[in-house]
Parts: sequence; structure tokens; C-alpha cells
Amino acid sequence: MIREITIGQYYPADSVIHRLDPRVKIVATLIFIISLFMFDSFIGYAIVVAFLAMCILLSKVPFSYMVKGLKAIFMILMLTVVINMLMTPGEPMVSFYKLTITKEGFRQAIFMALRLILLIIGSSVMTLTTTPNNLTDAMESLLKPLKRFKAPVHEIAMMMSIALSFIPILIEETDKIMKAQMARGADFENKNLIKRVKSYVPILVPLFISAFRRAGDLAMAMEARCYHGGDGRTKMKSLKYQRTDYVAYAISVLYIVAVVVVSRVFKV
Repeated sequence: MIREITIGQYYPADSVIHRLDPRVKIVATLIFIISLFMFDSFIGYAIVVAFLAMCILLSKVPFSYMVKGLKAIFMILMLTVVINMLMTPGEPMVSFYKLTITKEGFRQAIFMALRLILLIIGSSVMTLTTTPNNLTDAMESLLKPLKRFKAPVHEIAMMMSIALSFIPILIEETDKIMKAQMARGADFENKNLIKRVKSYVPILVPLFISAFRRAGDLAMAMEARCYHGGDGRTKMKSLKYQRTDYVAYAISVLYIVAVVVVSRVFKV
């Protein structure tokens, strides 16, 4: 299960999406996420799926690799579906005991599940095709207007980049700890939910200790290299827009316009 988490990991490949400016990918991802909540119709989701499928094909990242990340949120996905089916009022469809599944609840559950799945896969396209360093530079560039309000833009971008880069490290560390505990007789496949939760307690303590130790080592390394924030710092590779970046911006604008039109015209 731990190995199935793909968010925050980079998949090297030679594709159009990989070569795009990271600022374009961040803006396009934000547009994609916003579009997921702009409509409540199957036609709208068809446009979203088509747009996402095009991005995945252009990224040359295997679809099976992106879908792996959904296994980590399977329980959250199922819980969301069940809550929406049982808590949404409307015309009864199925009833058993005191629980009632309504047509509106069933429809809402399907839409919420689709939104979560598309949200995870869409975000994975950005992180799988962009290195943490490029993400840091892009976020700092996009947040640059906030410097007028004395916001620590460089520090915010650096923290987000470090958080993303720590995800695969902590996943690998968790996997090592789990294997060590299994060698000592720990059972992580027990069908009893309470026993399974208790078996994860010996993982959390060493994982937190390891995370704090790595954070301390990182802080010491940054101080040893005389890091004092973003004031006066230069970049080895400055971000510059290319022709393909402007084309990508145009496609993103056309996509959001299509979604807005569909959300206003179609309601089913």
C-alpha cells in the first residue's frame, strides 16, 4: 500500500508535458481543479476526462502508474460515497432498516467519487512531470506579486518544495520500518480492524523520529551552505516561456471556456 503512493514523485520521460514551463503546468492544474466543481452533469465530466486523457497521452507516463496512487485513498473514496448516498435527501431508491439510499444521493455519490479520482490523477500529472526544483522556481515566480505585501515568497515556495521532496523519502522509510516490524512478527494483514490499527503504532514512533532527524540534518546542511533566504539569490536556470507554453495556455483557456459553457447549458 505504501509503495502505491505516487503524489510527489517524478517520472522521467521525454514528452511535451515534461518540457513545458512549470508555471504553465501549475496554472493548468489549478484551472483543472476549479473546473471539477463548476458543473453537475455527465457531459461536463466527459469533457474533463477527454482533457485529462489528452494530457496523460502527451506526458508519456503509463496510465497504470497514475492509477496506483488511487489505492492509497480507496478507504476515503468509499467513505465519501457511502456518506453521500445515505445523507443526501431526496426520492427513495433503496431502503433497508433505517437507512435509505435516494436517487439524488446515488447521483451525488457518483459525482463526488469522479471528482476525487480526477483530482488525484490530474494533480499527479503535474508532480510526475515536474521536478521539485522546477516546482519551487515556478511557485516563487507565480507568487512574486505578493512581495509587495512583504510576504516571504521564496521561503513559502521552498517549504512547499521540501514537503513534496520528503514524500518519497518518508514512503521509503515507512516501507523499511514495516519490513523490520514484520520480521519481528508484526501482522499488518489482520482482518480485525482494531488489531490492524494497533499494529501500525510501532511504525509511527520511529517514523516521526526519523522525520525529525532528517529535518534537523537538512537544516544543518542549509546553514553550512550559508542559506539565508531568497534575498539576493540568483538561479542557474531562469524560467523562460517558449512557443509551446503559450499554446498550452491557449488550450487551458479554451478548456475552461468549454467547461463554463457546458455548465450553463447542460444540467443533466
